[in-house]
Amino acid sequence: MTTYLPDADLERLIAEASALTADDEVVTSALSRDVALPHGAGTAVLITLDNGLDHTRPNTLGPQSMGRLNAAVDAALARADVAAVAITGKPFILAAGADLSGVAKLTSPEQATAIARIGHGVYAKLADATIPTFCFVNGLALGGGLEIALGCHYRTVSASAPAVALPEVFLGLVPGWGGAYLLPNLIGPDNAIKVIIENSMNQNRMLQGHQLQGLGIADATFEAADFLERSLDWAARVVTGEVVVERPEPDRGAGWDAAVARGRAVADAKVHGTAPAPYMALDLVDAARSRTRDEAFAAEDEALTELIMSDELRASLYAFELVQKRAKRPAGAPDKGLARPVTSVGVVGAGLMASQLALLFVRRLEVPVTMSDLDAERAAKGVGYVHAELDKLHAKGRLSADRLNRYKALVSGTTDQADFADCSFVIEAVFEEIGVKKQVFAELEKHVSPETVLATNTSSLSVGEMAADLQHPERVVGFHFFNPVAVLPLLEVVRGERTDDASLATAFSVSKELKKNAVLVRDTRGFVVNRVLLRMMGEITRAMEEGTPPQVADAAVAPLGLPMSPFVLLQLVGPGVALHVAEVLNAEFGERFHVSQSMRNLVEAGKPGVYDWGSDGQPYVSEETAALLVGGDSASTAEEVRQRVEEALAEEIGLMLAEGVVAAPMDIDLCLLLGAGWPFHDGGITPYLDRTGVSERVNGRRFLPPGVASVPRA
Repeated sequence: MTTYLPDADLERLIAEASALTADDEVVTSALSRDVALPHGAGTAVLITLDNGLDHTRPNTLGPQSMGRLNAAVDAALARADVAAVAITGKPFILAAGADLSGVAKLTSPEQATAIARIGHGVYAKLADATIPTFCFVNGLALGGGLEIALGCHYRTVSASAPAVALPEVFLGLVPGWGGAYLLPNLIGPDNAIKVIIENSMNQNRMLQGHQLQGLGIADATFEAADFLERSLDWAARVVTGEVVVERPEPDRGAGWDAAVARGRAVADAKVHGTAPAPYMALDLVDAARSRTRDEAFAAEDEALTELIMSDELRASLYAFELVQKRAKRPAGAPDKGLARPVTSVGVVGAGLMASQLALLFVRRLEVPVTMSDLDAERAAKGVGYVHAELDKLHAKGRLSADRLNRYKALVSGTTDQADFADCSFVIEAVFEEIGVKKQVFAELEKHVSPETVLATNTSSLSVGEMAADLQHPERVVGFHFFNPVAVLPLLEVVRGERTDDASLATAFSVSKELKKNAVLVRDTRGFVVNRVLLRMMGEITRAMEEGTPPQVADAAVAPLGLPMSPFVLLQLVGPGVALHVAEVLNAEFGERFHVSQSMRNLVEAGKPGVYDWGSDGQPYVSEETAALLVGGDSASTAEEVRQRVEEALAEEIGLMLAEGVVAAPMDIDLCLLLGAGWPFHDGGITPYLDRTGVSERVNGRRFLPPGVASVPRA
């Protein structure tokens, strides 16, 4: 059979790519069986994708897997007695897309193009078939998995499918097996931009099965209990002509222009032009309105080739590997068997951060949570915050009435720390001052068991110093969350000088129950994230106080693709907090950490930051604020500021690794990815510094070996 790509060429490409990536591919089989369709519709060949593993390893589509799917489709379409072909997956999983494990072995554009053409060649057969082709999306369908469905004539979906998406842009790719062309022509450009750009660039948001029909992706939706039976029944009625699916023609004029423009605005807001993938995807979607299918597929081949051979993609895959694997097996964590059970939690403090912590603990651990503060009114306010947030979750349908009432009953307030006597884990979230925190722990020790873990949410202070005067300093551990607590997944778990393995193992166990990703950090001021961010912020404010205009200094690091500029971040955390941490780090490490007089002036004046915000939503420096900023007569260009920031970061990270703050550069990248929103296309920070040559210029060597987070050159 010949469609987009001649069979001989397709089979040759599959064989060559399979030989190259064979050692890394987990092969997904395409298992065929005949099914007698109801309503006299005839025989369908049902192809089930199955890698033979359990649900923890979804089906993926490497060259060998695509070869098996290609052979199964060819065999079905070659038969004269077949009325339809349908594809589905093993229980609750269609496919998680292309198998990217072998990408690191691709060293030439020709190899990358072959991967792109294989996908187009196999999927085009489904679209060009002279009999109806169906995809029964029975569960997870990502990237190339969803593109199988798009290549078929008809689609059904399980209402409970948990994750359906085209996440390629998030990973530094484009939907390159037909998605960038087929999706906008199927569901219109506006919905396609939502799926390809907006969802992908907003924390890789997924669609659920029940949403697909409303978007036009699925033609029918059925419940999971009898999904396959009902899908086959529906397909039979399509084959007999009883069911006719009508699809509206998308707007190819101004509506298409507006959708693409909206997508570009989203991309600009997220990556500021620093990552190529979203813009290439937008170009493909834009051109999809007028290109033929084969022209569009050829353009997708070119885009995939360019991206697969880019360092940005390799950095993104490196970041993805860190988040998916290293984050789940923290380096240096003690044996989890040493962890003690946590049956009751105490939270010292009832302010906003403490209240967010109490909410998280009660939802994830489902144990009694006691909050304390200096007076009953403050304690009650903290409990009230937790109850109100639980009410909001219930109103959104994310919490049943039973769980709502149970969680509320688990949260209580007190002014007496004796009420923590039965707690097995107590965390303090009080004022960031060492004397205050030491006093809190000293008082707690009078009431709690010697084995109760005492955790501190400090962002910059010494855990060891906090524990130094206690009778049992071995049970004190740093447990540093990031704000907003419910959103950011990082936990810096800090081992004090005398913290024992059992307390540390308990902290890691709790972090896992909280669904956070923990990184073990040495007890040093600022730990990882704050030390990196404050070094960057210090260079920005130093440049401003030398005479660089605030907006120029702030925009200088835009090429790093950060989620927000330094001064916008300052507005979020507050200049008071930033000033305090800078002072702590300056006292510990010296003038590498600049203490800004401008920040001190803003704090004393009660200003929320450098910027005010205009009616157009854009930041500006008011005359009143400008008068508070220190300025010299030695202005730098944006490029000069960026260079000094990059060199400062390379120096600081080199020092952190030499000090053993974390086990490896990967842990610094993981902290910045999960705790500071550092972009995947940079891979965190160390691949960026390696790629731009800054690491070698400053430290005399790269942070990562060649080929890690970059393209190995043939």
